[in-house]
Amino acid sequence: MTLLIETLIQGISLGSIYALIALGYTMVYGIAKMLNFAHGDVIMVGAYTIYTTISLAHFPGWLGVLTSVVFCSVLGIVIEFLAYKPLRGAPSLNVLITAIGISYLLQNLALLIFGGQQEDVPNTGINVPSLDLGFVVVEGKVIFTIVLTVVLMIALTLFINKTKMGKAMRAVSEDKDAARLMGINVNRTISLTFAIGSALAAFASLCYGMNYTYIKPTTGSMPGIKAFTAAVFGGIGSIPGAMLGGFGIGILEKLSQAYITPIFGEITDVIVFGVLIIMLVVRPTGLLGKKIREKV
Repeated sequence: MTLLIETLIQGISLGSIYALIALGYTMVYGIAKMLNFAHGDVIMVGAYTIYTTISLAHFPGWLGVLTSVVFCSVLGIVIEFLAYKPLRGAPSLNVLITAIGISYLLQNLALLIFGGQQEDVPNTGINVPSLDLGFVVVEGKVIFTIVLTVVLMIALTLFINKTKMGKAMRAVSEDKDAARLMGINVNRTISLTFAIGSALAAFASLCYGMNYTYIKPTTGSMPGIKAFTAAVFGGIGSIPGAMLGGFGIGILEKLSQAYITPIFGEITDVIVFGVLIIMLVVRPTGLLGKKIREKV
């Protein structure tokens, strides 16, 4: 029983990281109707920004994290302006090829600048005490990761539903042309969406670094793909769905590592991506996704 509880807690912690990344996917897709498959590499950029500012430039921990969030937000705007804005309305294949190109560009730039070796993630000064429940001890970094994810999800939901800019995002998501006629700046709204999604990726890089303690140029690739699986599983375009999918995939991965890997070997990734295939076949819109009816 203790092993099961520990595994579930670890799964929720890992799922929180996936959920933060999936929120970025779902934000961009929900408003711009584009899948930014380079989103995972923004996590790597955020992690290297924290490493550069704290380990090399000796910034205080909080300032290094803030710099990472700001830098990733600006990077998201630049990527949208240079790569995705010209592709609005283009075939999905064109968008996919562009995203893959951006992903390789970011990875190779990191490789040129930092080399291919792993770098230790510096201490950001975030020290949350562990929680002893008697039958299991929950590490402080796990508590921080889960709480940060929940807080950001709530803040994002309130922003979308209560603020003027959030309502503008919802309007652009429903109909760009109608939103433009109502005086909404569609370009600015989509750019802000990319900025928010990239900022969430920076927070994900913080949590990833706290839990895995090292980074390399390909750090964001697999978490990004699994977070996309989580977004599809929960219902891409749905903020609660991204959270639900992230937790679900994280728990599934940890349960697989604890109970299936010792018997059948390392097939965790096979199981995770198998879930994606089954979901696409059985319920393409995901658990909380909306079914779109096309009028003929």
